[in-house]
Amino acid sequence: MTETLPFILLLLAAAVVVVTLFRSLGLPPIMGYLLVGAVLGPHALGWVPDVSQTRHLAEFGVVFLMFSIGLEFSLARLFAMKRIVFGLGLAQVVAAMAVVLLAVQMLDLSPFAGIALGGALAMSSTAILSKLLVERGELDAPHGRQVIGVLLFQDIAVVPLLVLIPALTQPLDAMAEAMLLAGIKAALVLALVLFIGQRLLSSWFYLVARRKSAELFMLNVLLITLGLAWITEQAGLSLALGAFTAGMLIGETEYRYQVEEDIKPFRDVLLGLFFVAIGMRLNVPQIAGEWPQVIGILLALLVGKLLIAGSLSRAFGALPGTALRSGLWLCAGGEFGFVLLARSGDVGLLQPAQLQPVLAALVLSLLLAPLIVHFSDRLVFRFVASEWLLRSMQVTQLAARSLTVEQHAIICGYGRTGQHLARFLEAEDISFVAIDPDPERVQAAAVAGETVSWGDATKKETLLAAGLARASVVIITFAETATALRVIHRVRELHPGVAIVSRARSEADVEKLFAAGAAEVVPEALESSVMLATHALALAGVPMHKVIKRLREQREQHYALLRGFFHGATDTGAGMTDAEQPRLHAVTLTPGAWAGGRRLGEVELEKVGAGVTAIRRRSQRGLKPEPQLELCEGDVVVLMGTAAAVMAGEARLLSGKLK
Repeated sequence: MTETLPFILLLLAAAVVVVTLFRSLGLPPIMGYLLVGAVLGPHALGWVPDVSQTRHLAEFGVVFLMFSIGLEFSLARLFAMKRIVFGLGLAQVVAAMAVVLLAVQMLDLSPFAGIALGGALAMSSTAILSKLLVERGELDAPHGRQVIGVLLFQDIAVVPLLVLIPALTQPLDAMAEAMLLAGIKAALVLALVLFIGQRLLSSWFYLVARRKSAELFMLNVLLITLGLAWITEQAGLSLALGAFTAGMLIGETEYRYQVEEDIKPFRDVLLGLFFVAIGMRLNVPQIAGEWPQVIGILLALLVGKLLIAGSLSRAFGALPGTALRSGLWLCAGGEFGFVLLARSGDVGLLQPAQLQPVLAALVLSLLLAPLIVHFSDRLVFRFVASEWLLRSMQVTQLAARSLTVEQHAIICGYGRTGQHLARFLEAEDISFVAIDPDPERVQAAAVAGETVSWGDATKKETLLAAGLARASVVIITFAETATALRVIHRVRELHPGVAIVSRARSEADVEKLFAAGAAEVVPEALESSVMLATHALALAGVPMHKVIKRLREQREQHYALLRGFFHGATDTGAGMTDAEQPRLHAVTLTPGAWAGGRRLGEVELEKVGAGVTAIRRRSQRGLKPEPQLELCEGDVVVLMGTAAAVMAGEARLLSGKLK
């Protein structure tokens, strides 16, 4: 241990530096780990030998990765996506393996090596692609669902492949017997664990959780994970199968999310060491001498998987544009490819000379994956003529729906939050146009007669078709901050004067959204805590007027738009006509606005009967509407008053007119 410790410390120190650099550059940390292993390993600087202790430590990374996949494994989710997962996903993996098997036979290689190589090359990167789908807001898009379904099957397929690869090293006459025996063992272990273990596990976790000790809970998770992995290994199967089974079992209990958070640091660190170990296998001088072969394998990988995934997607009924997008997203290699290649090398199925160019091609494909995704839309529009027609039809339908409305609200995202919001707007007879990227949700809502259209709210043409130039407010309900920021940027670019209200998942995202140009941001965490507190106070016996007072104080503290609005428990303005009711109206000081450069007191809004409840400025938050405050171009001035007063106030701010 003392001999290995300096090498591990060196690897950890280098990994911290390199991964920090890669994250700051927006590159996958996997590449950083691979680079550390390649540079410090025995084939380059030689500072860290490829010792068995390092490999054993790296194996634990695979164990915890498979455990995490087991946690995410859901029979209900598989059933809901069964056509994509077990149809398109199965077809993609089998077709890719068949093509690789045919290719290696033409090169006079072992067909069993072809099976292992085909399984490794069939994989795509779950970590990179799922992250990109979330960031781009395309999880619910047609190609997004196909990509997730195929990735889900690939994750499942890794388990039997890890069991199959060692069996392929047996003599031909003993191989069938070994594979049959492995299958029977796997079935027995899974049946025993799933039918008996699941009942015991929930009760056991309940007993452990009652102790209310985080240390004990974590020890129990490690015991279950490593214990089941050891049992499957003793049964002649793989560690990964036991870890996957442990994840499945815990994933069906109410402790799943706590376990997922507790195990994540172990998984990420040990998985990083696994990729360092993979990098140590890269013989950089040898690869440099074989670069034409590496480039050839890379091109064959990208083009081959693009054709396979795209053709199968089309065969399963996808439109040409969706099929090409799915192929582009799935064409690169994945982290499980390294897992399968490492296993194949360890059991002697693939020789080091065969592994080197394939490993190098996989590394390059992972580097290219984000770039391919970035340009996927341009490639689709370039090569699929019908995509332009389809996009034009969608934009035309959206424009037709918004053509008859003015001063309407544009709802970006029609999930639960968007639908609740639409009910409020309908109750006040406020017109709205909703945009959502999920075609199934849009179809169901359209059948119900609701004004919702399919579209990407981050695209210029979609927002313009929704009548952005005539809208009074844009409401962003997306939970993903990255998507909300892209929508705000596009709206500010097209119509700087419109007010934007955005949802935020946490208060940490509030400042980003304000800085981007949102007039108001509503953090979910704040709203849920405020409502929980008010209900708790009421049920604890606190008088209702005090509860409402606390609610008003909290909201006034966080939302400047509501200051001066809540005056008590009774309805303000009862008995007034709608025209006499006070209302809020946001005015953006566009370039050349009369009030720009003047102090708020000089504008004399009180002469037209309008008050100012808040002023938003991109670079600052919490500006108080004081008379000495100098207004600037781009400021959002929130007026309060009757309908006539706020309209007169807008005219005063923009043109200087008093009436």
